[in-house]
Formats: sequence, structure tokens, C-alpha cells
Amino acid sequence: MSDLFPVAGAKFYIGGATETQANDFIATDFSAETWVEVDGWETAGSKGDTAELITTQLINRNRDAKQKGTRNAGSMQNVFASLPGDAGQAAMRAAESSTNNFAFRVVYDDIPDGGTTGTTHYFVGLVMSWQDQGGSANTTRMRQATVEINSNIVEVAAA
Repeated sequence: MSDLFPVAGAKFYIGGATETQANDFIATDFSAETWVEVDGWETAGSKGDTAELITTQLINRNRDAKQKGTRNAGSMQNVFASLPGDAGQAAMRAAESSTNNFAFRVVYDDIPDGGTTGTTHYFVGLVMSWQDQGGSANTTRMRQATVEINSNIVEVAAA
């Protein structure tokens, strides 16, 4: 039976402006990237492919024929505690002002005994928002950031 690992301890990074490409990315496509951690990560959004549904209504069969269409890796909606002096948050704010795609990396805290790194996800996306998020009296000021993922998610297993 495999172990379960908490999300706590995971880290979120932004890299530089990156071009999309016709083929799926692989881990080595991100090897030259310079990463900046975005501190204060409070809520991790979902990411990963969903296929578009294609439906053809076939009169003679009296049935809809369904197929999978294009794939969409989703919108990752993250929440960060507002840390004005953080370099990663400054990079997210700058990326929101840009029309470029950026490289992203998420590293989970599931390092095996004797290992060196946790499971890592790489992807490319657009920072669509960097907004103040309201809250109650007993919460810190927060920032909400939506990353529209524009590539496949590359998963590198913990090592």
C-alpha cells in the first residue's frame, strides 16, 4: 500500500516567459529555467487535462455518438498570503501584466527516504489575474492568481 502525502510543504515557482510549442513538453524543456518561489501559497488550484466532448446526433441510429476532442489542462486558481516584498509575488504581478506565457513548477513534499526531490509538475501558462481577495476580520490579506494552463502537465516522479 502506498503512502498518502499532504499538500502541506509543496512549493510553487514561476519561471521566465516561455513560448508554447506544437508538441507536448518534456522535463528537459524546463532544465535551463531560472525559478523563483512564490511565497505565501495558501490554496493550490487544480490542474490537468480534460477532453472536450464532441457530440454528433445521428438520426438513423436515434442516438448521439460521442468522441473526445481537444484537451484543456485547466485554470489553476491559487491563493497566496499577500507578501509585498516577495520576489515570487512580484514576478506573478509582472506576469499578469504581460501577454506572454510563463513556465511554472510545483514541487511536492513527498521525497522518499534517501531521496533528493519530491514529485515535480512542470507546465506553461498565462497569469490571468493577480487580485486582492477579501476575507473576514481574522484573516490576512490575500491574493488570488489564476493561471490558464497552455500546455500538458509534465510529471517527474519523486527521486
